[in-house]
Amino acid sequence: MLKFRRRSSEGSETVDDLTRLWILRLLVPLGVHRSLLTRHGVQNEEIVTAIGLSEWIDPDAGDFDLGTARAKLREIHAEAERCLREAKAPAVLRANIDRLAQLLGLSAVDCQILEFAILIRNERLLNDTADFLGVLSSAKATYVLSMLLDLPETQVKAALSAKGVLARTGLITMDHQGPSVFGGNQLRGKLILLNERFGERMLTEEDDPISLLRDTVSPCTPPHLTLDDFDHISASLKVLRPYLRRAIAERRRGVNVFLYGDPGTGKSQLARVLAKDMDCELFEISSEDENSHPVDGKQRLLAFRAAQCVFSHRRALILFDEVEDVFDDGNSAFGCKSTAQSRKAWMNRMLEINPVPALWLSNSVDCLDSAFVRRFDMVIELKAPSKGVRERIVQDACGDFLPKATIARIAASDSLTPAVIARAASVVGAIREDLENYEAARAFEHLVSCTLEAQGHSPVKKDGCTAELPEHYDTDFINADTDLAAVADGIAQAKAGRLCLYGPPGTGKTAFGRWLADRLGVPLSVKRGSDLLSKWVGGTERNIARAFREAKEEGAVLLLDEVDSFLQDRRGAQRSWEVTEVNEMLTQVESFPGVFIASTNLMDGLDQAALRRFDLKVRFNYLKIEQAWGLLQKHCGGLGLSAPEDNLRQSLSRLSALTPGDFAAVARQHRFRPVSSPAMLVAALKAECLLKEDGGKAVIGFT
Repeated sequence: MLKFRRRSSEGSETVDDLTRLWILRLLVPLGVHRSLLTRHGVQNEEIVTAIGLSEWIDPDAGDFDLGTARAKLREIHAEAERCLREAKAPAVLRANIDRLAQLLGLSAVDCQILEFAILIRNERLLNDTADFLGVLSSAKATYVLSMLLDLPETQVKAALSAKGVLARTGLITMDHQGPSVFGGNQLRGKLILLNERFGERMLTEEDDPISLLRDTVSPCTPPHLTLDDFDHISASLKVLRPYLRRAIAERRRGVNVFLYGDPGTGKSQLARVLAKDMDCELFEISSEDENSHPVDGKQRLLAFRAAQCVFSHRRALILFDEVEDVFDDGNSAFGCKSTAQSRKAWMNRMLEINPVPALWLSNSVDCLDSAFVRRFDMVIELKAPSKGVRERIVQDACGDFLPKATIARIAASDSLTPAVIARAASVVGAIREDLENYEAARAFEHLVSCTLEAQGHSPVKKDGCTAELPEHYDTDFINADTDLAAVADGIAQAKAGRLCLYGPPGTGKTAFGRWLADRLGVPLSVKRGSDLLSKWVGGTERNIARAFREAKEEGAVLLLDEVDSFLQDRRGAQRSWEVTEVNEMLTQVESFPGVFIASTNLMDGLDQAALRRFDLKVRFNYLKIEQAWGLLQKHCGGLGLSAPEDNLRQSLSRLSALTPGDFAAVARQHRFRPVSSPAMLVAALKAECLLKEDGGKAVIGFT
């Protein structure tokens, strides 16, 4: 017989009738009283007080008789079984569970288990009492629940099985891991709830099920783009749209589509556009809770499974963004598998039977291993939109204050994505009332340029920096070893051709590409070596492939300047990536169906196999005297000067390395250093030639 001191009952915690009944069932039928009431005293005075036993073991009443205390506990339990068997959970919780039961088809047993799983997380004394049971196996946890809820053990086991509604919806998952020496598998821990906030909401907010699941899944906002903005993937959409429409109408199972592409290319917008096109709801699996804390991959998969059940009878699509959380959250260097890999069979099964079509989004397809890739019905890369689409998006977002010329110049940035446009437009829109049109245009362009530079891309080209065809361009003023006009006529008929233009800088190679595109009536896509080179392994190859793909989609003439950056002879390669870059370039050149022009100043050292891929090699040389004289006369007229006198012809003939580019450079200088006479124009041309290595050599080609 031992004395003990009891804490004052003032401020002690009270429990409702249902919780009190469960605590007493833990104490008596399940034997927890042996751990609570011992020869050494009471192990938790709050539990004793909450069940009404404290007066029988009051230290002021004398010695503590363990036998008497346990006998009185059995009497209290028996009375509770008589009087509290009809006790119910809080009204808000019951109302919310009833709504879930109607939506998901929960049985009465499912509802009772869900009530308990929620209350044990919110009734501290119930959880404290259950902790005296210690570490539990799954079988023991099932038995305990059957005793607490007064249900047949077989029914509890079936309800908590993997095939049960609770597990299939993700509302409750039984943790089947073996007992832990750290005590992690106590009763509360065995019943894994969808998420903790879900349990709190079920007790405090009487609301529709979707609102209760908002840490799990949330409705998506309408799109601000349209199907027209995705013309650049029209080939994929021609298959995807009717497939999704049929899948929704027929309630086809296992429909999953993987969309990947660089950040900002419009993947989530495409999902919203597709949902609108299908006339169905779109719900997104949450990646963070309402406190902006990230949700791990395991919880997101549970949320996905819950959403599949919640929306299985609705006309809906489910969006799972940032799938790296599931497919690429491991660490292979340390032997750690990703969430999906560690649950591979379960994941594969889920991708085969999900009743609601799902769109899975990622920045890269590299996060998927091949076993998962083949589980998706379609795998679609979402690329940056074409220039025409970019112009339309900028026009829709900012057409009220951006001039058409500015829209075209901004849209010329190949790296511009819908997300960058939308964000800049949103910022400018917020302060639009405080800005004049020209100020709004300048602010929008500034924001776009800053974002592009932060992403590692070139900013928007300033007005006047965009290359255009020279005012006096004429193939008669190009010294080429081929009749360029005849070549253009042939290409116009064939609609295809691969040309390699080589020769000194400024001789008109790039200008010819622009002239040819204008003559064919198609866009021109100009890429330089600096545009395609990447510091990342494989990045240059991807950029090369993208350049050819975009030109094909736009029906553009592709002009690749500085092609020697990619076509160096592979026999001299010292690194593997030097070979792969050439291989990628050759592959793309050979398969390109349109007009491709490669220009270079250096023919020496080019890969011989590459040269064989070109239909025609054209040499561009310095101007002949007749061409130089004709071009001088044209520029004198264009600058408002008098006609050049014949004595200037001899001075001009001494300029051995004169090119059309030199005339263009002097014309630009005229804006800030006016040329006042034909003689001054020739002097300026001479200055340009003297800067070249071969500017002082004997006359070449002047006859």
